[in-house]
Amino acid sequence: MNSTTATDRLSEVLQQYWGYDSFLPLQERAMNCVVAGRDSVVVLPTGGGKSLCYQAPAIFMGGLAVVVSPLISLMKDQVDALQSCGVPAACVNSSLSDGERREVAENVRSGRLRLLYMAPERLLSGATIGFLKESNVSFIAIDEAHCISAWGHDFRPEYRQLKIFKQTFPKIGIHAYTATATERVRKDIAAQLGLTDPQMLVGSFDRPNLIYTVERRHNRLQQICEVLERHRGNSGIVYCIRRADVDDLSAALKNLGFRALPYHAGMDGEDRKRNQEAFLEEKAETIIATVAFGMGIDKSNVRYVIHAGMPKSLEHYQQESGRAGRDGLEAECKLFYSAGDFVTWKKIIGNSEENSYQSSLKSLEDIHDYCTGMICRHRMLVNHFGQELEKDKCGACDVCLDEVDLVEDALVIGQKILSCVIRLKESFGGDHTSKVLKGSKDQRILERKHDGLSTWGILSDVDVKSIRDWIEQLVAQKFAKKVGEYNVLEVTQEGRRLLRGEVTPRLSKPKRDSKKKSSAEADSWEGVDRDLFETLRQKRLAKAQAKKLQPYMIFGDAALRDMARLRPSSLDGFLMVRGVGEKKCADYGEEFVQYIVVHCREHQLEMDTKPNRKISPPRKTVLTASAVRSFDLFKEGKTLEEVAEKLGRAVSTTRGYLTQFLQHEDIRDPAPWVDEATTERIKGAAAEVGLEKLRPIFDLLEETVPYNDIHIVVGCLRNIAADVSSTEIKTN
Repeated sequence: MNSTTATDRLSEVLQQYWGYDSFLPLQERAMNCVVAGRDSVVVLPTGGGKSLCYQAPAIFMGGLAVVVSPLISLMKDQVDALQSCGVPAACVNSSLSDGERREVAENVRSGRLRLLYMAPERLLSGATIGFLKESNVSFIAIDEAHCISAWGHDFRPEYRQLKIFKQTFPKIGIHAYTATATERVRKDIAAQLGLTDPQMLVGSFDRPNLIYTVERRHNRLQQICEVLERHRGNSGIVYCIRRADVDDLSAALKNLGFRALPYHAGMDGEDRKRNQEAFLEEKAETIIATVAFGMGIDKSNVRYVIHAGMPKSLEHYQQESGRAGRDGLEAECKLFYSAGDFVTWKKIIGNSEENSYQSSLKSLEDIHDYCTGMICRHRMLVNHFGQELEKDKCGACDVCLDEVDLVEDALVIGQKILSCVIRLKESFGGDHTSKVLKGSKDQRILERKHDGLSTWGILSDVDVKSIRDWIEQLVAQKFAKKVGEYNVLEVTQEGRRLLRGEVTPRLSKPKRDSKKKSSAEADSWEGVDRDLFETLRQKRLAKAQAKKLQPYMIFGDAALRDMARLRPSSLDGFLMVRGVGEKKCADYGEEFVQYIVVHCREHQLEMDTKPNRKISPPRKTVLTASAVRSFDLFKEGKTLEEVAEKLGRAVSTTRGYLTQFLQHEDIRDPAPWVDEATTERIKGAAAEVGLEKLRPIFDLLEETVPYNDIHIVVGCLRNIAADVSSTEIKTN
């Protein structure tokens, strides 16, 4: 099968089973690696469609795709979701009876299954390896692959033994998938698995639909309640550092009337399972948990993640906060921290081996800088993973949404603080320094005669808490540093420049009354009838309970919003909804369409709408050197095949370069790649069904025009539409 044919077939599979007519960034390249049998390491953010990278190819490749998954709950959720879309899949784990395991084995032998999920421990047994050698295994996918690396944030020793796959199945592809992995971790994954010349595919670590805010903790319960009140009726997670905090907080929230349940490793196993299922089935809105909760949660509609304390590292924060908004809709990520969190984590990691301790301490310092820094939160996160944020302002964090006030005389304040550090002979920590600046008559200050220093009381008009916050912000901006066991403050070289007035810090104080909404939130609700959306949510919940499925397995929130936006009155219209595939349309279409029609008639709402959605180019992926090299060749008017041959790349890979080229260069004319007659046919079809989806265009043209040509022409049309939309906005 050539790559162009494979891509077209993959597009059809996405539409038929999942109701998607286009690939998310890097999905097409990752899928073609699977089809071609080339080993790969794929890093895509949570919600970036990692699972589809191996699920879609497994459907039409033939044979059996074996998926390594770390948790029983995760396997079950993914298999249930696949089966609800009409995909033949199963899992084998300790929760199955002997009879159920025999049934799965028979389905493997008969070739009825396309995907089989198993835990690493079971896969490594001699009997299982022998069974798989007799089966027609097409490829092996390893989920949560960061567990392989000791440099990762969730290392599991048993994952290291998975290198046996390359030895046992040398002729099939091995593919590793994870949401968070630095370059060091990615290389370690490939080495530990013994991969052969693996394709490294790393998507953008940015999650623009997540709204990040950070706030110093002053009244934990009150601050958390404020967030929960904003999200009444929605699902969310609250992470705590200690088990005792989980118990106390969940009890307090329950007493206040919130539908909250606890989850931590110290609980009875059955209680944990029961609480997790209640959360997934939306019988409870909020789960209060330690980091023991999350890896096995495949819930798409989590609308908020709160950290009641500072996480252990930026890797952990990326993973944990990333459990919000997996459906691509807006979600709030709130982090409450205090200086004591750093000390708590330092004690917890204190028993580690020296190398591990130093690495953990550095990670702790990085997340502390994130909490206290005054830089765009999205930028700090992607920078940590070696990437850059393209926009000056993300429009989705407290810094960029102006939810924090910058102090006007930051230079003078910074100079006063650093001067005090020097006059204390760089021998005291932040607490003592802030008290001196405030003019405290604390016994320790009087005993050391620090009340006689020229900096004593020079910030007497400011509360100690604000001074302490400013000290942390100066540390985060590298004007000062903490050293030694007691975190003694020292002035850095950059701090000396501040004292000379050569640079100015950014010092802030929280502004709690901001009502500014993120662009992600505004866009995701555009054209949606909220009453219909809420009605459909209740319909989905009832249907899920009747079928004993999790609600998002019926339809995700994104699909429900699109239903409430398009308001289809027929099954043909229902298939136009994002996230509605053929099986779900057959299973639920008539019932949901009837519900929509009744609601629209009662409330006199227009049906079968085609709203003028704001057209914008797809989110840019990180440009590779090969992609950039292709730009000059495309500018010369060379065909896809010519560029592919010149670069020594597959046509499907080069098509991805062309997509980036069209977007990056704002190309409006597809003439070099698509003939005029075909272009006019595609334009005519697009005029009827719009630019939002490719499949309706493909169907309207009676499947006579390749997806390849449709991608190119629609890419050019979207550039034109985005420009027109921008002009209209400016004019209005």
